[in-house]
Amino acid sequence: MATKFSTCLWAHDAKGMALYYKNVFADFQFISENPMAAVFEVAGNRLMCLNNGPQNMDFNEKVSFVLSVDTQDEIDHYWNYFTQEGQAGQCGWLKDKYGVSWQVVPSMLGKLMTNPETAPKAAYAFMQMSKFDIAKLEEAVR
Repeated sequence: MATKFSTCLWAHDAKGMALYYKNVFADFQFISENPMAAVFEVAGNRLMCLNNGPQNMDFNEKVSFVLSVDTQDEIDHYWNYFTQEGQAGQCGWLKDKYGVSWQVVPSMLGKLMTNPETAPKAAYAFMQMSKFDIAKLEEAVR
């Protein structure tokens, strides 16, 4: 049985939130928009921004989106965009201007972390970082 689901983000400005993500993701595609919600897809993942979320409900790190990218340029692209009006964290974590948590990580991290020889070195290196630096990671595991 195939099941599909999408993520719903409550927002105070659904269209503005969708347009914010449209500006950073090259593969962004609007699906629908109405006064209550904006629905879009990014990298095959469907998201819905729903207007009029409760004023006292904020996003937190209990849920985050992980962006696994191949190059430092991609890390820099997403990191710089999201932290421009958001907040940088540690180990590739950040919050965008809406308070949504993201992890911007190099795709090679999985390989490093599953190798018993490189995992401790890689972990030590990235624990010192805010934004991931692929060159420093590679240097740490040599």
